[in-house]
Amino acid sequence: MGRGGRGSIPLRGVAMGARSTVASNQIFALVDVNNFYVSCERVFNPRLQHQPVVVLSNNDGCAVARSEQVKTLGIKMGTPWFQLKDLAEKHNIIALSSNYTLYGDMSDRVMTILRGYSPNVETYSIDESFLSLNGLGNLWPTATDMGQCIRYRVRKWTGLPVCVGIGPSKTLAKLANHIAKTHPEMEGVCDLVSMPSARLNAHLSAIEVREVWGVGRRIGAHLHAAGIKTAQALRDVSPVWLRAKFGVVMERTGNELRGTSCLALEEVVAHRKQIVSSRSFGQLVHTLPELGESVTSYMTSAAEKLRRQRSMCEAVQVFIETNPFREQDPQYSNSITVPLPNPSCDTRLLVRAALFGLKKIYRPGFAYKKAGVMLIGLGEAAVSQGSLLVQHGAGEKSERLMEAMDALNRRYGRNTVAIASAGTTRAWGMRRECMSPCYTTNWSDVPVAQAR
Repeated sequence: MGRGGRGSIPLRGVAMGARSTVASNQIFALVDVNNFYVSCERVFNPRLQHQPVVVLSNNDGCAVARSEQVKTLGIKMGTPWFQLKDLAEKHNIIALSSNYTLYGDMSDRVMTILRGYSPNVETYSIDESFLSLNGLGNLWPTATDMGQCIRYRVRKWTGLPVCVGIGPSKTLAKLANHIAKTHPEMEGVCDLVSMPSARLNAHLSAIEVREVWGVGRRIGAHLHAAGIKTAQALRDVSPVWLRAKFGVVMERTGNELRGTSCLALEEVVAHRKQIVSSRSFGQLVHTLPELGESVTSYMTSAAEKLRRQRSMCEAVQVFIETNPFREQDPQYSNSITVPLPNPSCDTRLLVRAALFGLKKIYRPGFAYKKAGVMLIGLGEAAVSQGSLLVQHGAGEKSERLMEAMDALNRRYGRNTVAIASAGTTRAWGMRRECMSPCYTTNWSDVPVAQAR
């Protein structure tokens, strides 16, 4: 098949099992859960169906998820909840606190289902994944049939609605998912691989350039100034010009829009170079013991992440700060880095170092709003060097103890086994006044069905 014009994509008539004429010979699917946080809440509370719902951020601050009914009211992502009170009362908007335990578990269930459709899956975020469909063409009459099967199974097994976008590159698969969400007649699946060129061009010409994956607001403004206002215009512009004006990343985006796959599937998540755990308090904190409880809790969470990626750290940083928006209060913020005697991922040693640092920087007489910890100097646990001296928080005994602690917490729930200095009351904890039960991860919250 020849090219129909500069930058056009020769996709007409390419069946899922046929050899693509696109240079990359790749086929990707992007599966995305619609309004993920809201949809998770609706699965276990049918009364929320067709109701305007917002899910709020930490401490019930801002809207981080909105139902379709809320979006039609013009409410933007990140709008502070206190600004929505009057509008919420007028339109009966239901506000819920973020239930990240529930959302994480529901995400794991969706990803498990998707791995049954492709051996190559990249979990891109909590609510979306890329699948490689290469070599799977003979299993389905068309890619659309596969997409509909995915939608049906995810809905039946989890109750969550998803849309599926299919394209010869990850960027086009992203756009296909966007098209599927905004065109109800497609019934949740858009396949750009087999779409006729004229219809594809019509879709791309209707998509604002800022909607293209990787463009964003700042680069989008520059593209607009250059007369490039749609996804089609970005696809058709000279790659030489794109590279000269915006660099290799935007040149790659243009190539992806032309159907040349430049972004490989990342099936293994790269290890983090730093791990940070911090959060604003639900109420102001004044005393060292309360700050110590929060720092212990945050360090426990950071240490678990460290062990999950099989790493150790060489130092920990602790920071505390007051609320800069309370101008009537005296202000103070400080941080300290505490080197470890040897690399470790043992929660006990990391907490001990963090509390030591906290005592050094704590000052009485201030109302603290936030604290946090950072793990620094991360390296693979397997390559840590031995020592003729005593190893603190390292070695076989430490490793076995941490494995047992993690196993118990996975099986019986978070903080089943915890460091004593984390406390039990946690008055400093996040404000979550409207949080739903943890339906899938806590036995006492499991829904009960009654037959009559």
